[in-house]
Amino acid sequence: MNPETLALRPCFSLGQTPGLLNQPLQASARQLFGPRGVCRLPGDSAIWVADTGHHRLLRFPQRPCDRVIEADLCLGQAVWQGESRNAGQDASGCSFSTPVGLCAVGSGLAVADAWNHRVLIWSEPPRQAGQAADLVLGQADFSAVQGNRGATQAGADTLFWPSGVYSDGRSLWVADTGNRRVLGWKALPSRPGQPADQVLGQADMSSRDQAAGRDLDAGGMVWPHALTLWQGDLLVADAGANRIMCWDGVPWDTAAPCARVLGQPDCTARLHNRGHYRPAADSLAMPYGLASWGEFLLIADTANSRLLVWRRQQDTAFAVHAQVDFSHAGDNRWGQAVDDSLCWPYALQVEADQLLIADTGNNRVQLWDLPDLFDAQ
Repeated sequence: MNPETLALRPCFSLGQTPGLLNQPLQASARQLFGPRGVCRLPGDSAIWVADTGHHRLLRFPQRPCDRVIEADLCLGQAVWQGESRNAGQDASGCSFSTPVGLCAVGSGLAVADAWNHRVLIWSEPPRQAGQAADLVLGQADFSAVQGNRGATQAGADTLFWPSGVYSDGRSLWVADTGNRRVLGWKALPSRPGQPADQVLGQADMSSRDQAAGRDLDAGGMVWPHALTLWQGDLLVADAGANRIMCWDGVPWDTAAPCARVLGQPDCTARLHNRGHYRPAADSLAMPYGLASWGEFLLIADTANSRLLVWRRQQDTAFAVHAQVDFSHAGDNRWGQAVDDSLCWPYALQVEADQLLIADTGNNRVQLWDLPDLFDAQ
């Protein structure tokens, strides 16, 4: 086996029946359509999935011995077969229009409800169908859905296509993608519509220009999508610039520039795969997902349909999964979907030594045991 390639099988998958991948999909308790978010809450074996194409949130019980797993709770639709935006009704505290990112917030759950231009937060894990969120960010109330609350400019209390949410248990960060910025709350929000304390990617809370209205540099963003902390440092996947922005520690100064980037030669470059047709160990193409595990950083290199693994203090990835080597790309390696292939992976999360990945183009979520992943080298 090539030492740079991780050859592994998931411990189990959600959303597809083995041997029947890429079949026509209808909303049900077991089928997913373009899932773009996945999360497991600390101390809880259940797996939450943003079933983006069906505009709903599903809870799956984790039963690794089962080959076909059905969800046991649905939020956002009145029936398992429902798939309309906001369930065909006005927006509410338990409806979605293109839900994307998920994360644990305290003992509860946050969801980036992208096309409703808001983040919904449950203070405890939802327990029953139709349970409304306890808090909304980006809007004044649960019925409002306009981007930036209908204004032409952004604000500290508005959102436009938020796609990523991340919390370390004390603070909350949101990738406010359509406003080309990241918002930060120093303490977990406690009231509806609470303004953010911090902005990255823009000079102030009202601006929303691409790359902060100038040539791309260490301070501007093109299409921020995912966030994580990697051994205490904040990282942002700026998918539109094909790079990962890395700060030293957690910046609380408005418009603080990043210290370095991964995937590009410098902070001014933005081309897919550094301008080359083929990818490499040091290049990215629209990275949408991030997760960390100790000294390791895992990147969903979405447009290359691969997973890259980086180590601290290294300028290139040291391992790749779902492709034969660093120089290859292609959805499912330009073949049929199999257990060890990916098609446009969008989201990653690590919890309890397991990696969860939203394999969006294959309409499934996969779970891998991380010790097995790295022992496979």
